[in-house]
Amino acid sequence: MAPDSDPNSTPTDAEAACFEAGIKFGSLYHQFAGTPISPESAPSLATAIEESIENQPHCTEVTVDVRDDELAAALAEATADYTELTGRFLEVEIIVEYEGCEVVTRMEMEDGYPLMRLESVRGRE
Repeated sequence: MAPDSDPNSTPTDAEAACFEAGIKFGSLYHQFAGTPISPESAPSLATAIEESIENQPHCTEVTVDVRDDELAAALAEATADYTELTGRFLEVEIIVEYEGCEVVTRMEMEDGYPLMRLESVRGRE
């Protein structure tokens, strides 16, 4: 904590919006990791993820893209016609609106890891 920060201060609306976005990503990743996925089920699974997360408070939009090339590569090495969903198969954007603040977050593979990051914060502080 910074020396001059007040530990009893109320979070700003932008901070609260960022927190809400983090909750959405935690829910998304841990709810769906391990779900069986195949090329045939990928589109419906992406839609289910989007619709599920969009149900949460302050979430205005979720876009899930399955990385078909990664899925095909994993299945080429598998003995089954499906594999388990992990972050390496997904690119996700989540938009949260809270009290006039819009937060855009994204999950993409970076250096072999599904990195979740804050892209932008718009609106009042």
